[in-house]
Amino acid sequence: MHVTLRAREDVPSLRSGRCFGAVFWSLVRGSKDWFRVVHFSVQTDHVHLLLEADSRLGLIRGVQGLAVRLAKAINRELGRRGTVWASRYHARRLGTPREVRAALAYVLLNFCKHLGAPPGIDPRSSGPWFDGWAEMTARPDPTPLAEPQTWLLAIGWRRAGGPIRLDEAPARPPSPDSRDRATA
Repeated sequence: MHVTLRAREDVPSLRSGRCFGAVFWSLVRGSKDWFRVVHFSVQTDHVHLLLEADSRLGLIRGVQGLAVRLAKAINRELGRRGTVWASRYHARRLGTPREVRAALAYVLLNFCKHLGAPPGIDPRSSGPWFDGWAEMTARPDPTPLAEPQTWLLAIGWRRAGGPIRLDEAPARPPSPDSRDRATA
């Protein structure tokens, strides 16, 4: 499952040092026996997650609990009160190896799209522990997150194109200026 949590406009950057630490440790502690945080990417105003759950109800309760855990940690770290998330989470079920592979590339390389960063591994993601990079052979240490338990997220995605290249980052959306020039 690919889940996105979008922060309210008044919440400072989730990628900032103070805020990211709170988010990271909340994600590490967010897995349960029946709900697993497998991969993540923290952007300025949203968090992408690749999750597994043993049931539909487990997914719903797991995401709700994780969203609360994250919000409390962010508020505590920033010394603020109130709502952190702009709305309910957005979730997309991934059912094929191709969808899972595309989601992995999208989530782990999302910073290239949002920050205009060159191809590389985002330090504000689970990318450093991901063992499916075409350009990298070993993780620095064992992942602090849950290991995938489903065939699709553990092995199946590799059958849809093999290891992920760093240049597979999602494209940046065209700026409004470039669209105006293209139609002129």
